[in-house]
Amino acid sequence: QVQLAESGGGLVQAGGSLRLSCAASGLTFSSYDMGWFRQAPGKEREFVAARRLIFTYYADSVKGRFTISRDNAKNTVYLQMNSLKPEDTAVYYCAARPRTERAYDLSNHYTYWGQGTQVTVSS
Repeated sequence: QVQLAESGGGLVQAGGSLRLSCAASGLTFSSYDMGWFRQAPGKEREFVAARRLIFTYYADSVKGRFTISRDNAKNTVYLQMNSLKPEDTAVYYCAARPRTERAYDLSNHYTYWGQGTQVTVSS
């Protein structure tokens, strides 16, 4: 079965950096779009970044600070997060879907989800 396993979360001071990883198994990784979403306490899950083929997409709130990348040889997608802010505090989820032209920023367009990893940014 398909599994997505996130890692790399933690506690960091504002202005710091973290790199999240998501290792995928049970799917043909190169044929899947990959995305990152996050959910803060009391808020809805929101789009962060996505990678489809060579194209990358970002939420306005993270553009210029976060970078999504993927290594198809390792079946892994990464989220490099720089210049972190307290408002970036959330549980971050990795998501996968078979490649499609559908909107990349809607969580219900993704088929598989990881268990999430906590990112906490202190001020």
